[in-house]
This record gives sequence, structure tokens and C-alpha cells, in this order.
Amino acid sequence: MASLRDIKSRINSTKKTSQITKAMEMTSAAKWNRGVMNAKAFVPYMEKIQEVTAAIAIGSKGINHPMLVARPVKKTAYIVIASDRGLAGAFNGNVLRRVYQTIQDRHKSNDEFAIIAIGRVVRDFFVKRGMNVELEIIGVSDQPAFVDIREITSSTVGMFADGTFDEIYMYYNHYVSAISQEVTEKKLLPLSEIKPSGKLTSYEFEPDAKAILEVLLPQYAESLIYGALLDSKASEHASRMTAMKNATDNAKELIKNYTLMYNRARQAAITQEITEIVGGAAALE
Repeated sequence: MASLRDIKSRINSTKKTSQITKAMEMTSAAKWNRGVMNAKAFVPYMEKIQEVTAAIAIGSKGINHPMLVARPVKKTAYIVIASDRGLAGAFNGNVLRRVYQTIQDRHKSNDEFAIIAIGRVVRDFFVKRGMNVELEIIGVSDQPAFVDIREITSSTVGMFADGTFDEIYMYYNHYVSAISQEVTEKKLLPLSEIKPSGKLTSYEFEPDAKAILEVLLPQYAESLIYGALLDSKASEHASRMTAMKNATDNAKELIKNYTLMYNRARQAAITQEITEIVGGAAALE
């Protein structure tokens, strides 16, 4: 049985741990609130650029842009979005397991695919398994701006345009609620399935539809990546907040149990001392 000193030490260390997890929970709660606002604020832009792109791509006949046309697949890129650190429950593990299993099912050789890692955990996971990480970005802000990932998004789209990749998929955690996030797969390129969010609007183009698509399609693809990152960040903060709340609750339960154990051990020690005193007094009579 543990001594009173050992139990007291456990109580103190668990209290310190609960203070840390509580502080992390509060920090994540503030980041989560702002992250959700950022993700929601980006939705109207996404819907509008999707509407315009769909109107041009569908409404203009005879335009065959390379980003709109599927081609024989020789190499696939997987954009995987997770975090730079752990302590976020199943946030990282769920998306990594999904991507890893998908790759195992679809490909027989490392030459058939490449990873574009957004997040230190993603990079380390695939490098450790000897998989090709073509591009990476770590240290992304908790409230990212588009400029933070402009280089990797433009490089990714450019590698599709020059034929390095024949298709690109994105994997990330989609934010549903504070306690629910869903691993989502989205085909980024080719943009063969652009669908308008509502009724198609008629536009007049200057100089012409083809010239506009040359500029608009890369921006649309890049905005999809940025939108997924904002969604993932909101999910990350929510997941870490929930994980830290659970850790704090567990610590409180441990403190309660240790305190009960300490009181029982202390009572037993006092009873033992009284018994010894009474026994000693009786022996002197």
C-alpha cells in the first residue's frame, strides 16, 4: 500500500496537471471560437467563386481548360491537413489513418503517389513510413491567412498544370460541432465536377471566357485548399478543447479518489497509533 507521503505527492502532481489542462482548455476555447468565425466568414466567398467558375465553365461551350479535363492517372497527390502538435484527441490520428489506408488500397508503389503535408504531424507520420513527401509546410498560424500557404497552394496547382500530378485529393477534418469532426475526402483537381450552388447566372466577359478561366481556375483551386485549412483549424481547436476538458475532468476524479485514499490511510494510521498507545498503557498496569 502506498504511504501517506506518496499519496500526497500524487494529489499535488495531479492538481498541477489539472491546472495545466484547464489553462489549455480555456486557450483552445478562445481559438476555437475565432476559428469557427473565420471558417464561416470564408463560406460566402467560396460560394461566389464557385458560382462564377461554374457559370463560365458550364455556360461557355468549346472551352477545354487543362484543369477541367480528366486525364490518364499516372501519379496522384494527396494534400493532408492536420496539426503541428498533439494533445488534440483523435484529431490527427483519424485523418492519418484514413489517408494511409486509402493509399494502401489504391497504390502498389511509392512512385504512384506523393504527399503534400500541411502540419508537422503529417510530415513526420509519412516520412517515418518511407513515403514520398513532395511538399510540406509546418508552423501554420492558429488563425491562418491565405498568405501563409500561398506558396504551397500555388506550387501544388502548378504541379498539376505541368503534369507532375494527374489528380489531387485533399483530406482534412471537417468541422461539424464542438464535439464532432468528420474526416473528409475532396477531389481538388481536375475540376471536372464543378457544380453551381444555385441557379446559373449569366455573365458578360471581358476580354473573354477563356482568358478569365486561365486566371480564375487556379485561384478557385487555391481557395479550396485555404477553405479546407480554415475548416481543419476550427476542428483542431474544438478537438483540443474537448480533449483538455476530458483530461481536466479525469484529473479531478483522480484527485477525488486519491484524497479518499489519503483520508482512509491517515485514519488507519491514527487508529493504529491509538491501538499501540492503549496496548502500551495496558502493559504497564
